[in-house]
Amino acid sequence: MTQSPGSQDEGTGARRGRRPVRPDPGSGPVALLAHRLWELKEQAGDPSFADMASRLGAAASKSSLAAAARGSTLPSWETTWEFVRVLAVDRLGRDADEVRREWRAYWEEAAHGGPAARRENTTRDDTRRDDTHMSTSGAPGAGASPPPPGDDRPSPENAHPYGDRASTEEDPPSPGGGRSRRGRRAAVLAAICAVAGAAAVLIGWILPYVADDAPSEPAARPTPPISLPITPPITPHDDSVFEQDVTYPDGTVVQPGTSFDKTWRIRNAGNVHWQDRYLTRMNDTPCKAPKRVAIVPVLPGESVDITVRVRAADSPGRCKIFWKMTDEHGTPLLAAKKPIFLDVSVA
Repeated sequence: MTQSPGSQDEGTGARRGRRPVRPDPGSGPVALLAHRLWELKEQAGDPSFADMASRLGAAASKSSLAAAARGSTLPSWETTWEFVRVLAVDRLGRDADEVRREWRAYWEEAAHGGPAARRENTTRDDTRRDDTHMSTSGAPGAGASPPPPGDDRPSPENAHPYGDRASTEEDPPSPGGGRSRRGRRAAVLAAICAVAGAAAVLIGWILPYVADDAPSEPAARPTPPISLPITPPITPHDDSVFEQDVTYPDGTVVQPGTSFDKTWRIRNAGNVHWQDRYLTRMNDTPCKAPKRVAIVPVLPGESVDITVRVRAADSPGRCKIFWKMTDEHGTPLLAAKKPIFLDVSVA
């Protein structure tokens, strides 16, 4: 009898016709997990997903097992484990605990491999069956119609009583895992403290010897005190020195009624700056002269020429006029000094 392309072999449930395309293991962590499921399926004789869900006893529906092998979405751990258990443990006879640890690691790698690892909706009820395959009374086989050709879903009598156990529960953590991590941390801290304590003891033991072996520096010689010259305070000293008669020296003869300029040269012999000083006439004579004349500012050590305009008397005779240095108020200065004077003869 010729079978249709979508029919299955009796007993094995193997699908004839085009086989599903395997996922590329290099396209992502979920595809890599699906590729490994395909390899395991081939090692176990390549049973159909319907056989795995019914005859081999996987607690997951045929569609869930097929979706896990497509590699488009991440299956739940329960679906993955049922896929692996019926092949690796039940069919190939491998150790269940070892297989569970190995495939749990594969599944965790796919679950945390990137944003493409979308979890399968674990709350999906894979136990739904087409109402057309069920009798109205619910009795298996009584009024059920056979599945259409090409449908890999198991018949109601072969469906697993628990459907796809897509539980959202994760494997409980190992009871001793937290304690072991805390124990390792405590051991590391204890080791660090022990090393630090040993280092402190070693440093305390070595330092005295290092200090004793260090070359001692020669004692610094005391620096003799530096004696700075003491500058005595400057005492103001006002003094003058007559240097010369610049014009009309003593005994010069002038004509009656004539005017002339008498000039003296005086030097500031003290340490006081001459400012606001005058040459003030001290007596009256037939010769006429101003009461006082101003002296320009003179620094200590400098000389100054002082000129007075004089008019000779109208009649012959001797003309002698005295002048004294004063301040702006007429107070005489340089009391120890004799006045300067003009001494001419009118003839």
